[in-house]
Amino acid sequence: MTKQRRTHSFAAAGRLSRTSLVALLAASSVMAGAQGLRPSTQLRTPDAGTASRSATPAAPRQADFIVAVVNSDPITNNEVRSKVLRAEQQLTQRGAPLPPRTELTRQVLERLISDKAQLQLARMSGIRVDENAVDLAMGAVASQNQISVPELKARLVADGISYTQFRSDLRDEILITRVRQREVEARVVISEQDIDQFLRDQEGGTDTASLDLNLAQILIPVAENATPADVSLLQARAQLASDRARRGDDFAALVNEFSQAPNREAGGQMGLRSADRYPSLFVEATQNLRIGGVTGPLRSGAGFHVLKVIDKKQAGMSAVNVTQTRARHILLRVTPRLTEAAALEKLADFKKRIAAGQADFATLARENSEDGSAKDGGDLGWVNPGTFVPEFEQPMNTLAPGQIAEPLVSRFGVHLVQVLERRDSKLSTREQRELARNVLREKKTEEAYAVWAQEVRGRAYVEYRESSN
Repeated sequence: MTKQRRTHSFAAAGRLSRTSLVALLAASSVMAGAQGLRPSTQLRTPDAGTASRSATPAAPRQADFIVAVVNSDPITNNEVRSKVLRAEQQLTQRGAPLPPRTELTRQVLERLISDKAQLQLARMSGIRVDENAVDLAMGAVASQNQISVPELKARLVADGISYTQFRSDLRDEILITRVRQREVEARVVISEQDIDQFLRDQEGGTDTASLDLNLAQILIPVAENATPADVSLLQARAQLASDRARRGDDFAALVNEFSQAPNREAGGQMGLRSADRYPSLFVEATQNLRIGGVTGPLRSGAGFHVLKVIDKKQAGMSAVNVTQTRARHILLRVTPRLTEAAALEKLADFKKRIAAGQADFATLARENSEDGSAKDGGDLGWVNPGTFVPEFEQPMNTLAPGQIAEPLVSRFGVHLVQVLERRDSKLSTREQRELARNVLREKKTEEAYAVWAQEVRGRAYVEYRESSN
């Protein structure tokens, strides 16, 4: 399968998700994985209802009317009011304060306008979503809530939510996300210079709870009975040492010339250790310095100190541990001769044959897979989090070793995936750079999406009618 790097946070490889005025937040990430939805700040879940057990309050019936028109598509008052009620319910369940109803109504209406404009663009672009894609999304929502699809349908009915509308909203979400991927991702470019700067910034981070430091010091002691004149002379000597260090003189030579600390023989270096093992005075004075930076003189009970940052590492930067997965797959590409539905049916049959012991996964991959991994029996090797596109990786991450997922659809085709092994591994320098690339891609994608969404909204003709309430 073609690999496409996905965004991840550096320390925990976790995803970003934006606060959404909807009642399906819990289902968003797996629903996204069902059909190419990116689970990031760009992702929204459908507003048709909630997969929770609590029923959505029914909006009082009243005469409906149009509150806005986006190009030629209307937005009705009942549509806005329904989503406002769901938003208020979701905020209440999270224990979040409720904004004034007028403000929340305005936000909901503006979001509906933006969504409508993006949906229109997706349809005009010729993007289509078939029933199989919606079925996969339904299955993902059910899986996220640890229930079956029939149970999800029953819960929707119990909560007074239209199953037809729920599927329609899922389809719209897939449409919007697909057009976002096509329009936004092409704008995101990460250079090697971007990665270098990111890593430098991380090395110079100020989170002392996870900071390792190696400081070198010049110590000019001050006796307890020193007179003010003595202290002034000693401070002047420390200032001279500091000035010469900042000028670029060899620090180890300055240590030999000025310092009376016990670590003189090591060039004044105190060794790489966690920040909490240094005096807080030292940590605070060097927290904003890069490697090679000099500060001081600092006054302590022992005397005057001049410090140089020899090494500075944010915990995890030089020893990032991640859970790697080794999986294999069979990829069938959708063509005019092989529809998506036919590919799903074919792979479902493969899964049954493998489970019954009538076929071998690797053999089927060699004979049928249309991916470069076919020659290896579909083996994708050991991969880090964020290696594959989310619609492939998220279902893969839910599998136990040896388990085979239901056939899934990605932007590359239809897959049958099996996880072989998992392990914890320390990232190499190259792998850390790739993880940094993913972090930067997430950030730049968010920024590009914000610009794109404003462009789409700006091109739309919006006519406001009567105010919603």
